[in-house]
Amino acid sequence: MTLPFKPFSDMTPEDYAAIGLKCGLEVHQQLLTDRKLFCRCPAGRYSEEYQAEVLRHMRPTLSELGEYDGTALMEKKTRKNIFYRIHQDTVCTYEFDDTPPFLPDERALDIGLEISLLLHLNMVSEIHISRKQYLDGSIPTGFQRTAILGVGGWIPYGDRRIDIRQLSIEEDSCREVSDIGHDRICLTDRLGMPLIEVVTEPQMGTPEETAEVCQVIRLMCRSTGKVRIGYGAAREDVNVSVRGGTRIEIKGVPQITRIPLLIYNEAMRQCSLLHIRGLLSQRGITSDTLQCSSADVTRAVAKTQFAPIHEALAVGHRVRVVVLKGWSGLLKLQTQEQTTFAKEFSDRVRVIACLMTLPNLVHSDTASDLLTVRDWKALRKRARADENDALILVWGTEDDVHTACEEIINRAVEATVGIPSDTRQAFKDGTSGFERVLPGPERMYPDTDLPPIAIPKTRIQRIRAGLRPPSWERIERYEGLGIPADVIEPLSISSRADLFDRLVGELKVDPTLASVILIQRLKSLRRCGLHPEKLSDEDLFEVFRAYRDGQVAREGLVPLLEELLKDAPSPDAERSVRGTLEGYPAPLLAVETDEVIQRAVLNASSRAFPSEETKHRYIMGSLMDDVRGRVEGRSVSTAVARLLQDSVSVEGARAVGEDKR
Repeated sequence: MTLPFKPFSDMTPEDYAAIGLKCGLEVHQQLLTDRKLFCRCPAGRYSEEYQAEVLRHMRPTLSELGEYDGTALMEKKTRKNIFYRIHQDTVCTYEFDDTPPFLPDERALDIGLEISLLLHLNMVSEIHISRKQYLDGSIPTGFQRTAILGVGGWIPYGDRRIDIRQLSIEEDSCREVSDIGHDRICLTDRLGMPLIEVVTEPQMGTPEETAEVCQVIRLMCRSTGKVRIGYGAAREDVNVSVRGGTRIEIKGVPQITRIPLLIYNEAMRQCSLLHIRGLLSQRGITSDTLQCSSADVTRAVAKTQFAPIHEALAVGHRVRVVVLKGWSGLLKLQTQEQTTFAKEFSDRVRVIACLMTLPNLVHSDTASDLLTVRDWKALRKRARADENDALILVWGTEDDVHTACEEIINRAVEATVGIPSDTRQAFKDGTSGFERVLPGPERMYPDTDLPPIAIPKTRIQRIRAGLRPPSWERIERYEGLGIPADVIEPLSISSRADLFDRLVGELKVDPTLASVILIQRLKSLRRCGLHPEKLSDEDLFEVFRAYRDGQVAREGLVPLLEELLKDAPSPDAERSVRGTLEGYPAPLLAVETDEVIQRAVLNASSRAFPSEETKHRYIMGSLMDDVRGRVEGRSVSTAVARLLQDSVSVEGARAVGEDKR
């Protein structure tokens, strides 16, 4: 595809194939356990309160091979103060590496193994715990304990399969409260909670396919009833590459609906960066020939009216300029929607130099209303730059500005190579920004605190015997039953799915009726302040049994459920349902219904109404007070309309006869 990109809504699969788009997923899902993974602290207790605070800094150390980790070096540059806020009820000394880990929580392992079986993975016979470096401060120890449970599986997607590379079980990181300047604050209540990571192969070729595959995995996890739900309980990392590019990881996407636009913008960004590399090459600029310099220009901009610089000077900050020789016009090229190439430099300055107040830089390719033409001429003279050069101004404290200039030059070098291997942060507008350098495979190494854990075949057999059908099998079967489309997915992951099968199989209840009651009507009752979870599956089975046996009309099912929920819970659920049914009005027979309707129509005939429609509404209002829940409202309305039409015809015939006389 040639630049510029088509708008997002106009992109086709052929367009994405033309740029060689490949996407993969790393889906993280919290598990529903009482305890954390490697200690005995409770899981799922969130609180903004804390009793203590721990401060830590990043200090890189040499590896056994005498090398520094690139991510650690980057984090060191930020000079971050990481504050961990601790609540005594949710954290112990394990989370700060002061106590050896316990063996992993058995329930968490069982859930992970169950989901591995649903993904058709080849199960490991022995679990080996590893440490994965986490150097952004989100884990106080600097590493996350993780273990692979299965490899080489698949899930269905349309008429093909998506391969699953592996499933790992691991501990969650802290919740970030704020990240301002050099201070990052984290809450530790989520730290150590068990979650799984499902990794797909990069087999999705469009943004929409990627989101749909993610939904398949989400529904499969939810269908077990053993994972946490709610915002942040599931998070996706999206891996994106185009032909000639490299794998870029967009971290922590909290909603599947945001995936397509993020991928579109990342594909555009990568194609744009390759295009910019080509333009640099045409100008004879490579990593070997690149010329950059920086200089202090605080005095040169002392009289500027540009507010951010003016305010920085007022508090004693410094201003520096970076000169990129031969780069004129490149910084304004589009890389994402409403985003230019200059943001690549701004992101590095924001993350690594911690100059977080935007704008944190200004460049010579921008309109002259930011800095005047006179300002730019003075700067070019001071920096010994000509009209073919691009100038980038940054401001802040002395140390931060020096770091910013270094990162601008580093990013310029990367631009001559193509697409740097970044981990990127997902923004709500569908764009992404630099978060950190993408870690390499050396970030993982064996954990010596825990022994290998054998997974005997008997354990796998026990879990396999209790497997519920995967969500995709349920969805296919529900589609065959013809139930409403909007209840198919919710029913496939509902805890009432097994009950639905019993209602349809044993009681022969209409599938549409059963699904709508279990999904939509119970949800409506919850919105009314009631608690449908108080009704067990046996309670609901008895209600539908009463309907099948003619004790309750179809229209009486929801009112009966509402009445049951309003009653105080009984220790004997079955007796509670039967007791309520004893005083519940039975369905009306056809003869009884006709008599009630005729009486209501006759009573209304003595009143004057402005229209037949008004008369119909009046009769229905008076009728439904007596027959609601005992007969179908639609049939009552039809009968009333028919009787009213008959009475009009009779009156008309009488009027004609009187005219003839």
